[in-house]
Amino acid sequence: MLPKEYRICMPLTVEEYRIGQLYMISKHSHEQSDRGEGVEVVQNEPFEDPAHGKGQCTEKRVYLNSKLPSWARAVVPKIFYVTEKAWNYYPYTITGEYLLLACSFLPKFSIHIETKYEDNNGSNDKIFGSEAQDVDREVCFVDIAYDEVPERYYKESEDLRYFKSEKTSRGLLKEGWRDSQQPIMCSYKLVNVKFEVWGLQTRVEQFVHKVVRDVLLLGHRQAFAWVDEWIDMTIDEVREFERATQEATNKKIGIFPPTISISETPLPCYTHSGPSSAPSTPLATDAPEFLSVSKDRPRKKSAPETLTLPDPADRVPRLRLPSLRLPQRSPSHQASDANPQ
Repeated sequence: MLPKEYRICMPLTVEEYRIGQLYMISKHSHEQSDRGEGVEVVQNEPFEDPAHGKGQCTEKRVYLNSKLPSWARAVVPKIFYVTEKAWNYYPYTITGEYLLLACSFLPKFSIHIETKYEDNNGSNDKIFGSEAQDVDREVCFVDIAYDEVPERYYKESEDLRYFKSEKTSRGLLKEGWRDSQQPIMCSYKLVNVKFEVWGLQTRVEQFVHKVVRDVLLLGHRQAFAWVDEWIDMTIDEVREFERATQEATNKKIGIFPPTISISETPLPCYTHSGPSSAPSTPLATDAPEFLSVSKDRPRKKSAPETLTLPDPADRVPRLRLPSLRLPQRSPSHQASDANPQ
């Protein structure tokens, strides 16, 4: 298991981002969904935990077969999805993702994300407590303005170096903005990637962390780039937007059921084991180097393409008698045979 702690700062307050996060996830999921592909919302219910209080429990299925790289599509079923669960006790969330596949040959894989939000610039080194501090992990700062976004996801309207909010007058974000920006908040995300295959574990976990980082970067960029769309919303208004967008997204994907219900009765407590409500991002199209197969490598055939059965008659050995030749007799012998004495 490879743990990393990501710290993503934004020119918002924690209270503002509570609205912005819900808006961003709903809009992003709808934009990235199409018939048979995208994010299906299975559950979105109030939830209460004895330690963290009231929150929201969500479950989603992310259908992404066509967005997988070619090397992955070759080994996974056509109907493929990731189950994504989240327990949101804002400003604290527990999230995770698990592969649910209708085949047993794929390795065990999971992502677990623990998130906390604070109004600072990422300066709290003990936010996850002493127990987490004892675990060896890498701390990675993600800059939503100056870290490179994969080219296929870049939009000029979401480039925060040149974006300025009309309603809040925040932006443009200049080099070193995290040291001078007010207000400012930070998303602290402790991410554990687990891939239980000896010989490939470290390399695959590093590859998945790169994908996770790109997802976090894109999502947080969009949350601020769309700030003028959600900054005036109340929590009730964004929940209604979330409900309507989720229903529209499920219809867009074309998967029925389930029916989304937002219950007024809190659900019973469950064991925390799980997955994420962060927006999904397609994986890279090229296979990582360690999974690449040389095109020049000869392929082995495990069996002949055509099997020819022998004729049953050929199974019984045939007995061949030797040909007998009588010796030639001389004319005098033939005469004596004709005139016996």
